Amino acid sequence: MTTRDQDYQLMMNALAEVAKRRDAELSSAEEAYQDHAARAAGELARAEGEATAADRWAGAAAGQVLDVDREAAQLWEQLRRGRGMRAVGELPEPLAIEPMPRVAIEGAREAIPETPPQSARTLLARASDRIDVTVRPAFRGPLPRWALATLPLVGAVIAAATGLFAAGLVTLGDQPIPVAAALRLIGWLTFVIAPSAGVPVVAVLAHRRNARLDVVGVGLTLLGGMISASLLSLAFASHR
Repeated sequence: MTTRDQDYQLMMNALAEVAKRRDAELSSAEEAYQDHAARAAGELARAEGEATAADRWAGAAAGQVLDVDREAAQLWEQLRRGRGMRAVGELPEPLAIEPMPRVAIEGAREAIPETPPQSARTLLARASDRIDVTVRPAFRGPLPRWALATLPLVGAVIAAATGLFAAGLVTLGDQPIPVAAALRLIGWLTFVIAPSAGVPVVAVLAHRRNARLDVVGVGLTLLGGMISASLLSLAFASHR
């Protein structure tokens, strides 16, 4: 083999080595490209999932904010309807924290002890309980049956006492005294209201028992008072 043949053989071997190296590098580059592409696709899918979850969370948070604002407005309106609460005015706007300096916010955080934050629902429930205690009237049930049975007697007794007091004023008005006419007028007016005199007394007693005087209780009290006043008026008429 001549020197030219040897050089040619060496050149062919070098060319084959370069081609093999090129193929290996191309294969490595293709694998790296596929790996990076798959990784990028995974990152993109994860980012899209996180964006979807964030959108869903933002929608739920916005709905909760609307619900909390609506409930707060209802509680504020209930507070304004309370006795002597008109001066509270309209519902104030939420406090904006953007204009506050970040240094002030961080200083406030450092000054406030570390306590678990309370949800808006908890705070609204606490405010509702306070409104129930201070503004809304407490629930009062009806009088028990045994109390209803005694109402005619109570109405009759109070009406009788009021009627006797009225008869005394009328009798005193018959005497020759300067205020006789006024006493007779007061006596007759007192006698007119005698049948219903037991209603306010029974209402006060029921209020102290955390009960309410309903229509049935008022009717029974008036029934006893009217019977007692009728008997007193008959006795008074026969006496005169």
